[in-house]
Amino acid sequence: MENLVIHPRDPTTVFLTPIYEKVANKTVIAQEVDPDSLKDLIKQSNRVMAMGHGSSNGLFSINLFSEWDRLSFFAVGDDDADLLRDKDQSIYIWCHANQFVDFHDLKGFYSGMFISEVTEAIFCGLRNINQKIVDESNKVFSEAVGDNIELSKEDLYEKVVVEYGALAKSNPVALYNLERICIR
Repeated sequence: MENLVIHPRDPTTVFLTPIYEKVANKTVIAQEVDPDSLKDLIKQSNRVMAMGHGSSNGLFSINLFSEWDRLSFFAVGDDDADLLRDKDQSIYIWCHANQFVDFHDLKGFYSGMFISEVTEAIFCGLRNINQKIVDESNKVFSEAVGDNIELSKEDLYEKVVVEYGALAKSNPVALYNLERICIR
């Protein structure tokens, strides 16, 4: 399998869908999957694209696992790091993914704290932010990544810096997020 997309279904992160819409040879995991099956899919893939809500400990498993498996809070977590280590073109987009990637010495294109909601903007100290500003940032970011997703992580990063960076000149949420986009 070429590309594995792990994007737990959540209405607050649906804006990330354009990132992988144009990707060929992909398997998308968005709902109800057995944790062991997910690990097998990670092993079989060349590139993993993990996105949604998360923390420094990994990508949250919102709506991904059955009731029986809900004790696993992470769709991608510490137990998966060894499986991800050799996938150097992977994508990790969730709040504080940088801490997860850095701690586990992973490679790819990834985000730090990522503002995708007005409440997050307020929490991060941005003022006078409304839904229109956040929506504009979310849309341009996802389109910039999605339009360039087949490039190497280095070229992807450069294109996102230019395309999303154009919006960052007038949109404080985009500026905040852009400063926290990384490659490794």
